[in-house]
Amino acid sequence: MIVVRPVSNPPNVFHRETVEFDADAQDAPPGAKLQVFEERARSIVTENDSPDVGFRYSINPYRGCTHGCAYCYARPSHQYLGFGAGTDFDRNIVVKLNAPELLRARFAQRSWEGAMLAFSGNTDCYQPLEKRYELTRRCLEVCAEHRNPVGVITKSTLVLRDLDLLARLSNEARATVFVSIAFDNDADGLALDPWAPKVSRRFEVIRALSEAGVRVGVSTSPVIFGLNDSQVIAVLARAREAGARRAFSTLLRLPSPLDEVFFSRVAEALPGRAARIERSLVELRGGRRDDSRFGHRMVGQGRRWDAFRALYDSACRRLGYESSDESNERTANETTFRRPQRQGSLF
Repeated sequence: MIVVRPVSNPPNVFHRETVEFDADAQDAPPGAKLQVFEERARSIVTENDSPDVGFRYSINPYRGCTHGCAYCYARPSHQYLGFGAGTDFDRNIVVKLNAPELLRARFAQRSWEGAMLAFSGNTDCYQPLEKRYELTRRCLEVCAEHRNPVGVITKSTLVLRDLDLLARLSNEARATVFVSIAFDNDADGLALDPWAPKVSRRFEVIRALSEAGVRVGVSTSPVIFGLNDSQVIAVLARAREAGARRAFSTLLRLPSPLDEVFFSRVAEALPGRAARIERSLVELRGGRRDDSRFGHRMVGQGRRWDAFRALYDSACRRLGYESSDESNERTANETTFRRPQRQGSLF
């Protein structure tokens, strides 16, 4: 049973005033109800050069995410919309209704040369609202029509709905789906990914994608020392057995105010772990929780991190994962891109 949580957000740095619940004046804080904000965006393809992001172009049909993962690095971006990074991020979702049309217009521009397009750079493109709006599917249809390579990262079983499109893109251009699995058991996943599909179901998604001929990988992110670092190798093994061909991982990054959201959830769901995680962050990041270098794939510092990195790389080689040199997501199959030509009149 899912219990409605009370509204709880760290102060928004862009707001001069903060409203707090007065326990003496009310019996209980208001519940965080789902609110959907439909908008017509001005653009849809985002270009980035951040060192902690492994792709150049991305598309985000949604802002906010009902999966509610406590460690999601995208939470602070919700503050730019006037919302909070806590329950607002989980329950106030912005839907870009014209995403497919904007993508088609972007592909029509001569400056677009067919680079790999990531779904999504910020929030899960297959969160539950996608079942209703089908924005991700319609954008994938545009990519298939233009044979534009795509990369998808998700925790959702809903990705299996689009096996037909992903298989087509795999055959005619390039499609890689990364399934995000940070834990090797449902209990820990439920604690920090409360409304995402169970961990066990995500391994089934990897198998189904692989059997359909879609190139699939696993993201064992984020690595949270003191919590899931001992589980990562088991995740790699289970994912490879299910058909995953690639793997990557990132170290936990906590830009403010994500640190407040994260540690609040840990204290509530996993009491006793917070102090251990805090000590590890100091050791592995030198106290810099929000240094983007440490969000990059497999970058950290110190002997403990070096040992973990060596173990991770060794496990990937032993299990038969592809190396990063075998597939470059930034340039893969760019030549497959095409602009459909209008058929001329015969008369």
